[in-house]
This record gives sequence, C-alpha cells and structure tokens, in this order.
Amino acid sequence: MRLHHGLLGHAEALLAELLTFAGPADQAVSRYFRHHHQLGQGDRAIVAETVYTVLRRRRSLEQAAGSAAPRALLLAVLVRMQGLSGRELEGRLRGNEPHLIARLKEGRLQAMPQAVQADLPDWLWQRLAAEQGEAEAMRIAQGLLGPAPLDLRVNLARIGREAVLERLLAGGVVGAPTTLSPAGVRLEGKPAINRHKLFEEGLVEVQDEGSQLLAYLVAPRRGEMVADFCAGAGGKTLALAMLMRGTGRVYAMDVSARRLHALAPRASRAGILSIHPIALSGENDPRLKRLVGKLDRVLVDAPCSGFGTLRRNPDLKWRHGPEALNELAAKQLRILVSAARLVKPGGRLVYATCSLLKEENEAVVERFVAAHAEFGSLSCGALLAAQRIPLEAGAQLRLWPHLHATDGFFAAAFERHQR
Repeated sequence: MRLHHGLLGHAEALLAELLTFAGPADQAVSRYFRHHHQLGQGDRAIVAETVYTVLRRRRSLEQAAGSAAPRALLLAVLVRMQGLSGRELEGRLRGNEPHLIARLKEGRLQAMPQAVQADLPDWLWQRLAAEQGEAEAMRIAQGLLGPAPLDLRVNLARIGREAVLERLLAGGVVGAPTTLSPAGVRLEGKPAINRHKLFEEGLVEVQDEGSQLLAYLVAPRRGEMVADFCAGAGGKTLALAMLMRGTGRVYAMDVSARRLHALAPRASRAGILSIHPIALSGENDPRLKRLVGKLDRVLVDAPCSGFGTLRRNPDLKWRHGPEALNELAAKQLRILVSAARLVKPGGRLVYATCSLLKEENEAVVERFVAAHAEFGSLSCGALLAAQRIPLEAGAQLRLWPHLHATDGFFAAAFERHQR
C-alpha cells in the first residue's frame, strides 16, 4: 500500500504528534482517526502503516534524510521503502526537496553505524549486543522491523480450529494453523476480524501465538483455582479459562480497574462464567491474604519494557530509556514474590515478560530463586513437550520474532515444594 498525495498531509500531522513520544502510539493513532472520521478504512490503514514504518526505522531514515522532520522522514519512506522515483513524486515536492530525493536514492545502509542499521537507540543496541553477540543482535533487531502478523486464538472449549478456518475461508478470510500453539490461527493480511461473526460470538480472540503458549505453560486443569496476577484486559485469563473448559475459578488480578473492566464483555462473548476480577491496590493488597497458599496455578505476566513487541509497538524503543530498567526489574521481583505467596504446595508458578533483556528476565528469576528455596525450577521444554507442542525449549522459554515468528517472550516455571 502506497501513501498517495492526498494522505501525505494526514501522515505528516499524525507523525508530528507521534514523534513527541508523549504517550503510546496506538492511542495517538486512534485519537487522530476519531477526529478525522472522513478517512475510510483503507486510507487509515495506509496512513497508520506508513507512520509506523517511520517509528520502526526512525534512525536509519533520519540518517538517510539528514533530517528528523516528519515530512523528510515520510519522503524517505516513500523513496527507500516504497520505491517511488523522483518523477513519481513530481507535484508533491516543495522547495529543495528534489535534492532530498537525490540524497535518499544514494544513501547506503551498510555505511551506517550498527545501532543505526538496527534502528535501535545506542543504549539498547549495546545492551542487546553485549547479551547476544553483535551478529545475533543484528538478526534480532532486523526481525523486529517488520509488521507483526494477525493471530487468533480459537476458543477450543466451543469450536475446533478446522471449523474456524472453514468459516473464515467461507467469508473470504484466508488463515492457517499456527505451528506452535494448538489453538492458534494466523491470518493473511489484516482483515477487520472484530466485525466477523466468529469474533462477535466469542469463538476467536486476537492473541499473538507466543502469548498463547504461556497458558500452555501454566497448563491449568479442570476444577482448579488459578490466578492471572497481571491480567490487564484479560487475553491470557481467557486462554486459561478455555483450557479449564469453564470449570474451577480463575482470578483476574490487576492494578488497573479500567483494563479489567474490558474483560467482562470478552468473557461474556466467550461464554465464560468462571472468571473473577480483582482490582488490586498494589502487589500487597490485603485482599490477597485470604488466597495465600491456596491456588493451584499462578501466572505472572509482569509489566516490562515490552521490547519483544516492537513490531507492534515500535514507539517503545524511543519512549523507554535505560534508567527505567532498574525500576522495572525491582518492580517485577516484588510482583513475583507477592504472587508466589498464593501458590499452594505442589502448585505451579509461571513468570513471563515480553522483554528481550536479561535484566528483566533471567536476572529477576535468579534473584527470586536465591531467596525462595521453597520453589524449584521446572523445565519449560518438558512442560511444552508433555502437551505435544513442537518447540525446542530448555529450562526457560525464549521466543524471538526472527526465529519463531512470534512476539519476543521469556518465561520460567516453578513448583512449590510439598511440605
């Protein structure tokens, strides 16, 4: 999809707002389109994808253009990413912009510093290269530059995956089974799935394939008591409840009552009555005391930098700095310790993030294990193999966009020792 002349002004205005990094990009995009309702669905998709391309490739585009101005960056996308020529851009150019087009056509990515080639801030590139090695870090960074696919989780408690694929195809939507998640479907393109009958009937939910695998690590059984400790809007909560076939009890906990509020209509659509939301005042909310040592399974999908989701949220790499990581790691450990109190002897605890960095992942786990001898580590690879999920994983789960075509995820599993 190319950005035609009539949309360049909209893209420039929206990008100027996004580059202030005053808040999440997806919220700013939604707000802009609400205020410009004359734009049709197709035009919105073109504008959104163009500005997101700038956010993904901001550093290399800035160096190629020699400018950080929104219009210059958009012209860089048109020339370098969409292959438009100077002749095709005639009538759109102002002032000295023909010289900019000539510069853009001459620029070579190989001549740029590695952090610029990776389209990452210097500090993040340096951290990733130190942890993974420069060659692998570049492969990781390149895997984060494209748009993410649209994945669905089939509500297997009510319908089979093949039946969903048949109904999608009958409506002109092409999909295929995901290779890792037994409940996943990956769609071609970005159809408006929230208007599809399957979505309206609660038979599918939008959820990245990697995120779906976390529920299979928790592996709740029918009739158990389970908690999703950082539930957000409840995507993983619904996946847990699906695996339990609506039996038992699933506590959806989060410090944001607003996000939890979005779970109620989703659970209603899915026909799930076993979810009990609890809006926490913090990780030490006094209401947690009555659940201490009583839950069979607890999932902690901890708040994190979100760098594993840069395909979807490219603004995060520009909005989060290194100073935030220490605060996040400390918060993650506090949340994990608090959630662990709820696990009963013989019960399972799963810690997960959508971060790429060891500081939020392995380092947090190491600190937790060192201080909590009552928990023993479980092999994520063995847990997934027991459910016939074809993924080679070791003691801990690592998912990478360039290797697994999912968002980046980390997970570690523990079992509380019997007394």
